[in-house]
Amino acid sequence: MRLGNSRESKNVDDRRSQGPRVGRGSIGIGTIVLALVAMYFGIDPNVVLQMGDEGGAGTTTSAPQAIPAGDEKAQFVARVLGETEDTWRQVFKEQTNGSYEDPGLVLFTGATPTACGTGQSAMGPFYCPADRKVYIDLSFFSELSSKLGAPGDFAQAYVIAHEVGHHVQTLTGASQKVQAARQSNPAQANQMSVRLELQADCYAGIWAHHAQAARGILEEGDIQEGIAAAGAVGDDTLQRRSQGRVVPDSFTHGSSAQRVSWFKRGWESGKMSSCNTFAASAN
Repeated sequence: MRLGNSRESKNVDDRRSQGPRVGRGSIGIGTIVLALVAMYFGIDPNVVLQMGDEGGAGTTTSAPQAIPAGDEKAQFVARVLGETEDTWRQVFKEQTNGSYEDPGLVLFTGATPTACGTGQSAMGPFYCPADRKVYIDLSFFSELSSKLGAPGDFAQAYVIAHEVGHHVQTLTGASQKVQAARQSNPAQANQMSVRLELQADCYAGIWAHHAQAARGILEEGDIQEGIAAAGAVGDDTLQRRSQGRVVPDSFTHGSSAQRVSWFKRGWESGKMSSCNTFAASAN
């Protein structure tokens, strides 16, 4: 990726120097175990965390910490976040009747309090709608490359853009509608989760489309890295890796083919209207 001229977002809180932290309102080891198991099988851990700690009452907070000078990995994340901010501000201006509000992004190690409960590094990156922040332990990127077979800087950028996609869904109200649907019709909870995740993949593609058109940030092979990352985190791929068999009824993020398809749809169209994964014909 060509991010040398990209600005670093000011919305990054670097908590890594503070070590693992757990707030006073932490959710307990039982819920943490459930969240870890959920992540292992491709389930959004945020769903479990929200059940364990509604709103994160009592969570401790501290003043945001800046990224240390010369920390290239953290600076990369800050530049990608800055690119998503610039892109989504313009997309919202052109394609919606609303305005874009930047999310926060927290870098942490091990564990950290969030408004959705205690975040754990083993859960992978996630977005908490209660505080509108993305949480990332940078060790995940090593796992993405070495264990999931998705190396490259754009593979990492895709992960960030996907989580920012969940923030877009919070701003548009899609996340709230899905949460209400889950509660009113539990039998459809997994299907609704899949559609929400696939839309976030599509939004990641929209970001890439507009960032490339506006600032030429992509190099040859970058989109292929994103496609590889989307395929690596499909429910069928993760289930086959972890348990040796695939259980489609338990999918919460979508198959590898679905995730790749929706990412490519966003990349090719650049239009939010192309990301209606909730339509009856969505696949």
